[in-house]
Amino acid sequence: MPAHVNCHTLGNDDPAKNGPGTHRPENSHRAHNSLPEDRRPPVGPPAGPLTGPPPGRLATKTAPDPRPPKNATRPARYGPSLLARASTAATLTFAVVGAGLVVPGASAEAEAATLATKALNIAASKRGAPYKFGATGPYRFDCSGLTLYSFKRAGKTLPRTAQSQYNKTRHISASQRQRGDLVFFHRGRSVYHVGIYAGSNKIWHSPRRGTVVRLERIWSKSVWYGRVK
Repeated sequence: MPAHVNCHTLGNDDPAKNGPGTHRPENSHRAHNSLPEDRRPPVGPPAGPLTGPPPGRLATKTAPDPRPPKNATRPARYGPSLLARASTAATLTFAVVGAGLVVPGASAEAEAATLATKALNIAASKRGAPYKFGATGPYRFDCSGLTLYSFKRAGKTLPRTAQSQYNKTRHISASQRQRGDLVFFHRGRSVYHVGIYAGSNKIWHSPRRGTVVRLERIWSKSVWYGRVK
């Protein structure tokens, strides 16, 4: 066979017989197959080394082992739940300990407030009782006699006169006054009248002869305030 093979010489592709530009694919296919195997052009992708599984066996995927490696470090037994319990325990401990804490002076102030409230309520309960000079109750009162009686019934003994009661109390300003504090009316340095503060700039007192125990607005600016200790 000649070194160069023309597919037109092997097939019936003569332009004179088949017309110009006529080409039969089957003739070209016969021409390609008529070449020796060593001279045929390659068909398909280039051959390479076999990487797949052996013939007759299907490739299978191996599922990963869910178990941790034998030498892996185990997680700690404690976690958010344990930490939460520890935090709650600490909070409860603080609350219990804090409940027993006492602010210096707070206890005395609370006792004084309770004492003053009791005395105020006792004085109010004597509303309408007539004034009598030197009387200390339980049915008639002068001004210092009403305060003396009220605090004695509440659990605290006061001196007899208005001036002595002022000297015995802890002096406070008008901005510090509270219900149950004593209100002292004075001329200069001399105290002449006393009542029990009821709030809203009013006092319970036994004013003078011909009157009765009553709630009345403070009528003077010449007043001092004292808290029974």
